[in-house]
Amino acid sequence: MRDHSELDLMLKGYGLTTAKILYHFPDHPHLLQSFIWQDYDIAPKFPVLIRFIEFWQTKLDGPLHSVSYTHQKLIAPNEWQKVDGEFVLH
Repeated sequence: MRDHSELDLMLKGYGLTTAKILYHFPDHPHLLQSFIWQDYDIAPKFPVLIRFIEFWQTKLDGPLHSVSYTHQKLIAPNEWQKVDGEFVLH
């Protein structure tokens, strides 16, 4: 996905997804640490976030406690308007 520009992704329906991940320390499982993750993703299936969580579970030592997320589309179709003219002042 990194080969696309951010504008291309937004025009394709991607929005900014932010996830707050709480995980247990590997050496001290009773302690929790937070991690903030952000990337462009597409709702409602969130394939990029799901891939990251799967990577975390298979490659990293800190077991997940919880994941909470928000998603915001940055460009909506109603935000674009055709402009027919332009006024130039001095």
